[in-house]
Amino acid sequence: MAAKKTLGEQQLEDFDLVFKALSHATRRNVLTVLQARGGTMTAGDIVSRFSYAWPTMTRHLQQLEQAGLISVDKKSREQYYTLNTPRLNEVMNNWLKWFKEEEPL
Repeated sequence: MAAKKTLGEQQLEDFDLVFKALSHATRRNVLTVLQARGGTMTAGDIVSRFSYAWPTMTRHLQQLEQAGLISVDKKSREQYYTLNTPRLNEVMNNWLKWFKEEEPL
């Protein structure tokens, strides 16, 4: 049986997941494009703004989704991706707390 993780360990894993997703310029640009276009776009609209093949962009979108930074809603034959701004704000605020707290997390 695996040992239960502390809140700090869980947060560090969460940070790793999000920061890995943010480590690639294309994924950061996807978030920026989503924000600029109202927060939701189809997969086709997103992919058309980048000079990558569909499989490459699909992997980028999946990594952002796994980190919880975007969500996908399938309607008919379209996939709509939505920016999860609260999640991004939560992770960034929690990260900054690590450097403001007097007590270790």
